[in-house]
Amino acid sequence: MSIYDQHLDKNPANYQQLTPIWHLERAAKVFPDTVAIIHGKQQTTYESYYARSRQLASALTKIGICKGDTVSVLLANTPPMLEAHYGVPMMGAILHSINTRIDAATLAFQLDHAESKIFFVDREYAEIAKEALLIAKVNPMVIDYDDLEFPQTGELLGETDYETFIKDGDPEFAWSPPENEWDSISLNYTSGTTGNPKGVVNHHRGAALMGYSNVISGDMGKHHVYLWTLPMFHANGWCFPWSVPIQAGTHVCLRWVRADAIYDAIVENKVTHLCGAPIVMAILLNAPDDEKRKIERNVNFITAAAPPPEAVLAGMADAGFTVTHVYGLTETYGPAVVNEWNSDWDKLDASTRVAKKARQGVRYLGLEGLTVRDPETMEIVPSDAKTIGEIMFQGNIVMKGYLKNPNATDEAFAGGWFHSGDLAVMHPDGYIQIRDRSKDIIISGGENISSIEVEDTLYKHAAVQAAAVVGKPDEKWGETPCAFVELKPGATATEEEIITWCRDNLAHYKCPRNVVFIELPKTSTGKIQKFKLRGPAKEL
Repeated sequence: MSIYDQHLDKNPANYQQLTPIWHLERAAKVFPDTVAIIHGKQQTTYESYYARSRQLASALTKIGICKGDTVSVLLANTPPMLEAHYGVPMMGAILHSINTRIDAATLAFQLDHAESKIFFVDREYAEIAKEALLIAKVNPMVIDYDDLEFPQTGELLGETDYETFIKDGDPEFAWSPPENEWDSISLNYTSGTTGNPKGVVNHHRGAALMGYSNVISGDMGKHHVYLWTLPMFHANGWCFPWSVPIQAGTHVCLRWVRADAIYDAIVENKVTHLCGAPIVMAILLNAPDDEKRKIERNVNFITAAAPPPEAVLAGMADAGFTVTHVYGLTETYGPAVVNEWNSDWDKLDASTRVAKKARQGVRYLGLEGLTVRDPETMEIVPSDAKTIGEIMFQGNIVMKGYLKNPNATDEAFAGGWFHSGDLAVMHPDGYIQIRDRSKDIIISGGENISSIEVEDTLYKHAAVQAAAVVGKPDEKWGETPCAFVELKPGATATEEEIITWCRDNLAHYKCPRNVVFIELPKTSTGKIQKFKLRGPAKEL
């Protein structure tokens, strides 16, 4: 035994389990009167934010929710969603944040798969929630959220409303850190490569470390002001609900992502940071002049998905934004790679600058390993910017695994690394750059769309013999689904008919915008050669 290990054991004085809950607790004690949340005309201080989160934790405990139970939420970017990110883990339950754009069947699958015990529903989404509850096998207690700042007209489905529910909770609820920082904190579903979503399970340790990583990589100073243009359901809002309190920043809620509301919020609340897919940049830059407002200070915009074109970056700079490009997955708690910009690159010519910006970048501070490897041999590819391999991750901000799916978990972690499914090259300076998506996921407006799920829907149409779906580049959405359809002999169908069929059977954002009727290219064994369709899709 080393002399440094003798009688030097862990004890409560020198070791505590990591959890992001400490971030809010500290902010409430050090900056109790600082505004933590702005929602319309409603303002909540850190003291009140912490107390309300404890009330939620207490109320959940009182109705019998226990450690390890699933608390499902179908909420917009509103204060209850922020409170859920602390109140739920405070009492040991797991927060299941649901994509507000999914269809009823997918929602029902998630409620069943997660074994949801309680379900918070925003009135705006009451219709889809009601349909899902009729399909689901579980019967969770339903709590309505009635947004008084932005009233909704949806049906009230629950036994009570959110404010009444937490009113019975104790604002002094004595929460405890998790017994183990590896304990689960959240569940987020990703479409993966098939229509069946996979449940990504994250832990307290990773969420806490992501908080620090976001603050540092996002250059979030003391009392920054963060605008919620990114959906909080998306990988727990890239963990920014657990990041903002570290520097006692202010959350500015935004129910709908609209240009005038974004500009108004930025100017009136002195916003310093926001995140979003490229579509948010398009919304800002393409807004009518009467919706735009002059921004007097620099605003940091953190974006993922495809790197913005030089013209968009120039337009954002002219509008008052500095853009930071990040990359990650739901399985990495959101962004885990950042395009760290070297100021010397500002002196480069435009085309070289664009090439630098197009790269995904280097590992986040909270990530220990980032590599590009041959997925079969696990050998690292040469750093020549030419040899293609698979992006792989290793570290504390990688998921625990997929819920109830050991085979998918084992496959994802083969060789001791998390396999992203994204193909990339490694540059000599260590920056990675994506070349293709090996699993045919289409990223539209920051949302993952499984091409297989769309194809399965197309195959169910009576006139369709074969179908293939690929991503078509789109200036506004990044990508949209494009369907290539081979009809059965003697059958007829129109593009409008096929699109309508998809809209009747899928969430609308997953539906193809274009349908091309052709004889699909196939291998000698009959496998459809989708790579031959990407070029034609670009030309449409």
